[in-house]
Amino acid sequence: MQAYEACLSATSTHHTPWYVVPADDKENARLIVSQIVLDSLNELKMAYPKTTAKRRRELKSLRKLLAK
Repeated sequence: MQAYEACLSATSTHHTPWYVVPADDKENARLIVSQIVLDSLNELKMAYPKTTAKRRRELKSLRKLLAK
């Protein structure tokens, strides 16, 4: 158990953390992992790229070509 703790402590960082999830309770394990994934995605602060009116017109014309 000490070697396990030492390994996790030595390799877990703020940007690449390890999570210990109970394997004997599948329902709770899945909930825990789901929450970790959601939290990680929310921390990414993703947003759609900004565009210009000219680029939107170009994209609309390309969309028309693809629809043919």
